[in-house]
Amino acid sequence: MMHGMEDVHVACLCAAWCLTCDDYRRTFDKVAAQVQATGAAPRWHWIDIEDEADLVGDFDVETFPTIVICDARCVRFAGPLTPQPQTLSRLLRAVLVDAAPDASWPALAQAVEDFARRLRDHKP
Repeated sequence: MMHGMEDVHVACLCAAWCLTCDDYRRTFDKVAAQVQATGAAPRWHWIDIEDEADLVGDFDVETFPTIVICDARCVRFAGPLTPQPQTLSRLLRAVLVDAAPDASWPALAQAVEDFARRLRDHKP
């Protein structure tokens, strides 16, 4: 069972000029559809860091794709992933399914925490 899925945000930070991002969009959408088919309903976000610079803020995205997973309480993951579907699926399982509901997560840079706060409040 996925814990607190209604409060979970899964964001991919990308750039329109990034060819890896173009390819990864299909992977991200495929994994999102697989997760949603299980009845889980996290909020999925595809965020172009240049088009949505105000949302991204000072979060320094160093490589693509960069994934951020957060819930109402904390950021569960923030960092780059290799662009294979199984990598994202394993990450989601680790932080959303296998983790205890009260799991604690390592502290992150303030810019990441600020981005997560804006993401939670974001209305596309």
